[in-house]
Amino acid sequence: MRCTTQPYIEPENFNQEPPQPSEYNYRELTDGQPLHCTPLASESPLAISYNGISQAVMMVTPGHLEDFVKGFSLSTGIVHDFKEIKGIEIGGNSESHYADVEINNRAFWALKTQRRNLAGTTGCGICGVEALEQALPDLEPLTPTLPPRVFVFEGLREKIAEQQEAAKESGALHAALFANLQGDIVACREDIGRHNALDKLIGALANNHIAPESGFAIMTSRCSLELIHKAVRARIPTLVCLSAPTALTVEWARKNHLNLIHLPKNGAPRLYSPAP
Repeated sequence: MRCTTQPYIEPENFNQEPPQPSEYNYRELTDGQPLHCTPLASESPLAISYNGISQAVMMVTPGHLEDFVKGFSLSTGIVHDFKEIKGIEIGGNSESHYADVEINNRAFWALKTQRRNLAGTTGCGICGVEALEQALPDLEPLTPTLPPRVFVFEGLREKIAEQQEAAKESGALHAALFANLQGDIVACREDIGRHNALDKLIGALANNHIAPESGFAIMTSRCSLELIHKAVRARIPTLVCLSAPTALTVEWARKNHLNLIHLPKNGAPRLYSPAP
């Protein structure tokens, strides 16, 4: 049996949907089992530079790369406002991609002063951080807001599953979604990295002129500390995660007035922040 692999088609617009995943053969480790095919999630390196200076290489799922670069730039503190991004050029091929970002003088001066050197991976959002202060940064706290009303969580897990188009094909993908205050999903971005997925979502909100305060973000992954950082920097007032948070993420959510909610598979939503 041979898989019918989907050919990679170079997109004209790197912010479009990810390409169809390629299929690979496998055989179950049991005697006499036939050969099977399955689609697997795609990933490729993305080299990001600012004003000609290399900044980071991230392993990402191809597709929605402009969303990712915008969200990454804001959520890592390289820019404090999307207006500081003057232009983004994205290119590459089926194996690797690059993003040349032009930022204004204020942001570029701050970037050179901080002398960051991030090395991105799919498993850890703060690998390569040179100083402890960068792992535990001072953030501008959000303005306290009320959490979403309880009715918006009814059937939310089913709505999330419906939106995960790429994961239906290949699995192995995290999703970051944005819902309005009525519980309707208005944006979804997927990636092999949970941090990347949230960065893509943050960029998508900006590109589609969706106000962060008009709803709440949802992560299908566990709630790591850097997701708190990114949500606060993007001024998203509420973060909902399908897996339980750690003690540190709860402390940081409370410190920065971020509503943090765990939506367990069975049971009512759990509000960890603000403090009861």
